[in-house]
Amino acid sequence: MNYFLGISFILILWFLISNYLYKKRLLKLNAKLYSNWGQPKKKEYYNFFVIGKYFENNAHKENAYHILSEKSKIDLDIDEIFKFIDRTSSKIGQQYLYFKLRTIGSINDLLKFDELTLLFQKNKELSISYQLELSKLNTSNSYYLEELINGKQVHKPKNLWVVQLLTICSILSIALSFLSPIFILLIVPIFAVNSVFHYKNKGNVHYYLQGVNQLSKSLKVAKKLSKHLAIKKHFNDFSFIEKISTILLKSKFIGFEKRINNDALFFIWLFVELIKILFNVEYLVFYSFLETITKEKKSIENMFIFIGKIDAAISTASLKSGNLKNCTPKFNKENELKFSEIFHPLIEKCVTNTVNLSDKSMLLTGSNMSGKSTFIRTVAVNSILAQTLHICFADAYTAPFYKIYSSIRITDDLIENKSYYLQEVLTIKELIDASIDENPCLFVLDEIFKGTNTIERISGGKAILSYLNQKKNTVLVSTHDIELTELLEKEAYKLYHFSEDIENNNLFFDHKIKTGKLKTRNAIKILDLYEYPKEIIKEAKEIEESYFS
Repeated sequence: MNYFLGISFILILWFLISNYLYKKRLLKLNAKLYSNWGQPKKKEYYNFFVIGKYFENNAHKENAYHILSEKSKIDLDIDEIFKFIDRTSSKIGQQYLYFKLRTIGSINDLLKFDELTLLFQKNKELSISYQLELSKLNTSNSYYLEELINGKQVHKPKNLWVVQLLTICSILSIALSFLSPIFILLIVPIFAVNSVFHYKNKGNVHYYLQGVNQLSKSLKVAKKLSKHLAIKKHFNDFSFIEKISTILLKSKFIGFEKRINNDALFFIWLFVELIKILFNVEYLVFYSFLETITKEKKSIENMFIFIGKIDAAISTASLKSGNLKNCTPKFNKENELKFSEIFHPLIEKCVTNTVNLSDKSMLLTGSNMSGKSTFIRTVAVNSILAQTLHICFADAYTAPFYKIYSSIRITDDLIENKSYYLQEVLTIKELIDASIDENPCLFVLDEIFKGTNTIERISGGKAILSYLNQKKNTVLVSTHDIELTELLEKEAYKLYHFSEDIENNNLFFDHKIKTGKLKTRNAIKILDLYEYPKEIIKEAKEIEESYFS
């Protein structure tokens, strides 16, 4: 009796201490979420291989308005942009947000997402409570739920009937042993054969194990997220909850082994393992589970999207509530791109700029470091954020609903044996092919054809830029070639430039965009400023005056 009371006391004490520590962790996390609202994540490790899996693998891209290409991802530093905008609380939300950043859907879908974002932006208490719930899916293992949706399909083996027959033999041998003990000897060869099937199938079980464990966790979170009235109004179909609940028992059984992580429970695991081998329980349940997973794959993805969309909306609400100035973009059906005081969110104390292009594209000139490339990236990045998260870092932004293409960072490819110029040719050919689309396109190009000689660069560049600038397309191109300004000014290209000054032997850039073409050169002055030999400076000036005045 005293022994029983002692055990009961220890269990009650353990429960009270665990409950106290759990509540203390929740309070600490709650305080952290409040203080981090509107702030970027700190010291977060980003594994883009797993973060990008849902984007890479899902079939929804086929129906998207536009997919941001791998080339544009690199050109526009999209991974770095993602690190800044990501304020998600779950790994599922993180995967969905990355998918959303690179997948431009319809305007209607965008506005519906913005309604959800606005709900969380206006209700911080709701946002924090949902973040607490979503944080239960913030371990690296939560990335693997996506495997149940898009992972490789394990097919039912043709010899399943053999395993079923062996199971019947196991049951019969035990039942008959009550009549005659000799029948128990049949268990030994049956157990040996069952072991082969059991451990041969372990690889398939382990492949699904991570995702299976996350299935029940995700369902619990989804159930709690779906209870709020406003969420019920926004998402009108919760049938996935009931459908996934039907496979929960099987998923818990498959994931049982993963939960045995204590040495003290080894003998329990061993006993369960022997039973599973003797009656082929794991083998039979696994393939029954697999059938159900295949059947309910759509429901699992709906749950993934439901959780991901809520987390992405809260993340966007936090982004909009931050210290950086932002606005709600507007979209027009005219060929008019205009923005006021736009800036790049990754650049600290970034200089803002204002531009108005109506039925015109932009030819931008200026020297190195003056801000040309940064500016065209700024416009492209804000266009993407406008069309994916309904936010712009500017005072105002109005534009067509673009398909966005870029040619900024070009490198040669030694492995594929492609020169710098050939890489340029192939990249720009993709833009040319895209330009015939009936939908408006935004083309962003930096230093077109700098991999070839001056004469052909200017003549080829002019012809291509004229071709791209058709229908409702907008072209933003930066160049050092002043000659292009005269060739393109008459063809619906508006001229802009960045300039710099040398003051007291110091190079000064104001990074403010100005109308018109650049009328000054200072590359040789910069060489002199950085103490190049006098004879180089002298000869360079003589050649400039003789040939290019």
